[in-house]
Amino acid sequence: MGTEQNWAPLVKRLEQLMRLKSFPVAFKMLPDRAALDEIPFLRRVSNKATLCQLLNQVRNFDWTVGAEQDDFLFATCPSIIGLADVPASHSDGTFRSIVWVKTRADGRKFEDAIPRLPRGKYEAVAMAPLVYNPFDPDIILIYANPAQMMLLINALQLESYEVMQFHCVGESSCSDAIARCYLDGKPSLTIPCYGERRYGHAQDDELVMALPAASLATALRGMETLYRRGVRYPISFAGAETDMGPMFPEAYHRFEDLVSKIRGNGQRLILGVTGGIATGKSAVSEMLSGLGAAHIDFDVLSRRVVAPGQPALAQIVEYFGKQVLAEDGSLDRKKMSAIVFQDFEKRKKLESFTHPAILEEFIRQIDIIAAKDPKAIIQVSVPLLIEVNMQHMFDKILVVYAGPQLQIERLCARDGISREEAANIINSQLPIDEKLDYADYVIRNEGDLTDTRRQVERLWAELKQHRSD
Repeated sequence: MGTEQNWAPLVKRLEQLMRLKSFPVAFKMLPDRAALDEIPFLRRVSNKATLCQLLNQVRNFDWTVGAEQDDFLFATCPSIIGLADVPASHSDGTFRSIVWVKTRADGRKFEDAIPRLPRGKYEAVAMAPLVYNPFDPDIILIYANPAQMMLLINALQLESYEVMQFHCVGESSCSDAIARCYLDGKPSLTIPCYGERRYGHAQDDELVMALPAASLATALRGMETLYRRGVRYPISFAGAETDMGPMFPEAYHRFEDLVSKIRGNGQRLILGVTGGIATGKSAVSEMLSGLGAAHIDFDVLSRRVVAPGQPALAQIVEYFGKQVLAEDGSLDRKKMSAIVFQDFEKRKKLESFTHPAILEEFIRQIDIIAAKDPKAIIQVSVPLLIEVNMQHMFDKILVVYAGPQLQIERLCARDGISREEAANIINSQLPIDEKLDYADYVIRNEGDLTDTRRQVERLWAELKQHRSD
């Protein structure tokens, strides 16, 4: 049984960001029991088991396991995942009234509340550590503590926000994670029940979430974005008796003032221009400048603030050492890039030195332009606008787009590098398709310059109309 998706890189990055203690579980229902024989290294239980036992074998023993109806100890487990009928003793409420509820009437309510997969659709179930690419799962089960789950929820809500509602039927809570996720097609979080803790060894602090398989990439994108914004696990404690003011990000304190300084009184229009490497941002900016847009380039600002004699350069040298300097005393940007390229923490440290200085110079440049023309349309070129979470600063955001394959071709031609090198550079950035989600305007720079210029002229007319409104 092959896979269309390479799950390993996603899982490894998720484990790194969430610091999970057990394997995310690939969970798949099989319409034909013979499909179990196609899964590499799959183990069949030698004794009758519960569903939570099998899950424990996967996430903590590192096993790939499969089961049919007759492999389960009681009908409770297979009836939830559609491999068996609900016994009469369950449906009339007797079974639940033995321990979990007061009366058989309550037992019937209990049983009716349990979500179940349809009977007859499946003949077997397979589970495995997702990191091994055993098969393309229907859903993915993640066990984590409440703080980790909160981060996962935040990550899932980052794109297309919606309130997330979760359920707990009580005992047989696997139905709330597994069956509900199948039936609703949405992430489903619940509290592992007594049985899963006693027989499946779920720990006291563990919750479980089932994700539709397609949601994993969404969750990871959200988590990467949150990481760049400083929301990470483990969550550091600020202190209950401490003055919390300094603990909040600077944006909380300066947000209104900062936005006012940049956007002004609403007369001028600040357009953030971004895209991916080799998408043609510079060409589009030149066209906008030719039509009358003022231009501020963050690449120019970033060089200006680390020039010799500037405070930011002194801070960089104090932290990273003189190894980052060229012979003439200027910042060796290649050396600096090599140091921070694969190290998030060092990159954040570098940004803590440069970003405040760039922001100060940015506001100064806006003031100079606005003093000459209070109704100016100011385009601001920021290659990493989305990555560094600057979108709130601008009235509108323009993304200059070219598909990844075209990016590779242009980058190879421009820099004289191999396709593999170009692909690695592009893959180190936020995917260009993901940046489109943040765009108010898009210039598709994939044709000839005449077509691009036509799009830019239409955009310019819209910007002038927006400013006059």
